[in-house]
Parts: sequence; structure tokens; C-alpha cells
Amino acid sequence: MTWCSREDAAARSGVEPQYVDRLVELGIVAPAEPGRFSAGDVRRILMAKSLEEAEISLDDVLAALRAGALSFDFLDAAAYERFATLADETFRQVSARTGVPLELLTAIREAIGSPEPSPDDRLRKDEMAVVPFLALQVDAGFRQNGIEQLLRAYGDSTRRIAEAEGTWWNAQVMEPAIAAGGDPDDVAAAEFADRSTPLAEQAVLGLYHAQQARAWTANFIEAFEMMMADAGIHSRLERPPAICFLDVTGYTRLTQERGDDAAADLATTLARLVQRGSVPHGGRPIKWLGDGVMFYFRDPGPGVRAALEMVGEMAGAGLPPAHVGLHAGPVLSQQGDYFGQTVNLSARIADYARPGEVLVSEAVADASHEQGITFRDIGPAELKGVAGSVRLLRAEFG
Repeated sequence: MTWCSREDAAARSGVEPQYVDRLVELGIVAPAEPGRFSAGDVRRILMAKSLEEAEISLDDVLAALRAGALSFDFLDAAAYERFATLADETFRQVSARTGVPLELLTAIREAIGSPEPSPDDRLRKDEMAVVPFLALQVDAGFRQNGIEQLLRAYGDSTRRIAEAEGTWWNAQVMEPAIAAGGDPDDVAAAEFADRSTPLAEQAVLGLYHAQQARAWTANFIEAFEMMMADAGIHSRLERPPAICFLDVTGYTRLTQERGDDAAADLATTLARLVQRGSVPHGGRPIKWLGDGVMFYFRDPGPGVRAALEMVGEMAGAGLPPAHVGLHAGPVLSQQGDYFGQTVNLSARIADYARPGEVLVSEAVADASHEQGITFRDIGPAELKGVAGSVRLLRAEFG
């Protein structure tokens, strides 16, 4: 076991040595030997500080510990080593050593969702793990705004994973343990955390690699198409992509009325339906928008088929009816999202559609060659925020 001094324990926790002394005097931290602190002790200091910041007094913490209602013993488990302590260098020092601009380094903490640090604050050890990747990009001459965009995407995506994992842990582990009258160590489930954590990390990395392969393959295809188009062999506009908006009528209101558990079940059902309904047809969900989902389809025809199938499956899945709009044309892509007139018009068409209806633009109908799908002209429509009228068609099976 690695030991550290009182001063080192304070430095790693971001507190003054006197704060460590106070925790020892109270018995909240009990080092095995005077002046020798373990990694678990440092995590106890961090936890005590976090509880105080949450306006839970140390006196109340001490009372709970003495009553057996609370325990910090779980912090000795290997799974909790991710409660990162502070590194030895400040943001200013790391910037000088690596050549990574200071504002890019401080963006690491902002990407995690924490307040912007000062240049003389020390990095956390988990933040230090990000620095070599930033330094590589800076050395390669990449644009700083591009580096920061990717960093923030990483931060946002991992935050969503961590928050979902936290909700899962609370519902599946902690709440049942508390309801069963388990002791504090059972509630923390340190043993289960030790077993599950490496498997969870393996699962996340596996899913990331699978997504990475798909994204990189798409980049290769895009590059090949551009090169062939430049050589006059293939026109990229022969198959304009389609943007699809699927809105579920009253979805937000319904989830609010049914409570958290039912809302979670509905969200899971909808997520499964849109994923399975779009991916086999060459599409992918781009983002969730309150009562609906935005999709990208490489080809309009399969996108129409996917939309019809998803609308048809809503009732059987226990969901309210959906209404859909599709438009095909050039799109602008940035950070995995899509922008431009094609996106805007697709959204307006979806707004115009009635429950159970799939409406498409003329561009989609012209580019679609799917068997068993017909388009019925409903004439010009005045769409909110769109100048002039737009010819719309209703897609149907048959």
C-alpha cells in the first residue's frame, strides 16, 4: 500500500493541512499510523469536503458515522480509485511544459461540467490523462476551435454515460439495499463495484470502438465519393441525403402524467423503436427533440420506408401516434449534427403533418424508388417560417 504524509494528503485533496487535522480529530479520517494516510483516507477527505459543500455539516456526518447509519469504508475499494485527486502541476505549468494553450487546458474542466479553473489551480489526475491527446493535436497544427469542439463532445457524451450509470446504480443497487435495511457498506456495494466497474469500462470501450468503425467507414466513403466526383466518375448529388423528423403527439405530456418509472419505460421503448426502425434502412437517429427525433438517411427512399414502418409500429408499442416530415437535399454537418435549409424544411413539414401521417417534399418523392410505396399529392402547403408554398406528398404503403 502507498502512504502519503499529512501535507501530501491535503495537497491531493485540495484542502489545507489543518482541515485534515480536523477530520482526524473528529474521527472521520482514522489513519493507520499518525501522519501516514492511505489512498482511501485521501478519498475520505474528498468525500467529507464534498458533503460540506453540499451543506451537510461535519457534525452531522460524525453523528451518522457513530450511529452506524453511514460508513466511509467502501472508499477503500479499488473501484473508487476514480475519485481523482489533484496532480502536482497547475494549468499554467502544464501549458508551459507541453505547449498546449492555457485556454485549451482549462476547457478540459469545463468539458467535464465544472466551473472554469484559474491558471494556478492544479489539474486533477484524470484531467492529466487528457493532456497528451491535446498536445498531439496542437503539435500536428490542428485548429484550436476544432480541438475544443471534439473535447467538449467527449465531455458531453461521457457525462451522459456517467449520469445514466449513476441513475442505474441508484435504482438497481442503492435503493433496494436501503429498502432491505442493509448496513451502510451493503448500500455502497463496494464488492459489486469492484467486479462491475472493469466490465462496464470494457463494455463502453467496445461500444465506442463499434461506433468509431462506423464513423470512420462513413468518412472513407465520403472521401471516396468526393475523389470520384472530382474525377467526373460519380456525382454525389445523384443520391441526396434525407433528413427526417418524427414527432410523437403529446409524448412529453404523457410521460409527465405517468410518472418517472413509466416515463423511463416509454423512453426506452421509443429509443428501441427508432433505432431498430432506422438503422436497417441506412439511417441513424441524430438527436432527441422533446417530443420527437431527428434522423439522417443516406438515401431518401429507404428513409420513407423506415418512417412508414415506425409510424405503423407506434400503437403496438404503447406509444401515441407519430407524424413525420422528410426533405432531401444538401446538409451541413458539424460535431455529429446537421444544419441548413434541408433540416429546417424537414422540421416544418413534420409540424404540418397530422398524427399518423408521413409527408414528404417533392425532392424526396422524386428520389425514391422503393417498391410498394406510393405518394399522393396533397398540393401546395404554406409552412410556418418558409417563404412561398411547398408541394407536399403523403407517403403510403400500397
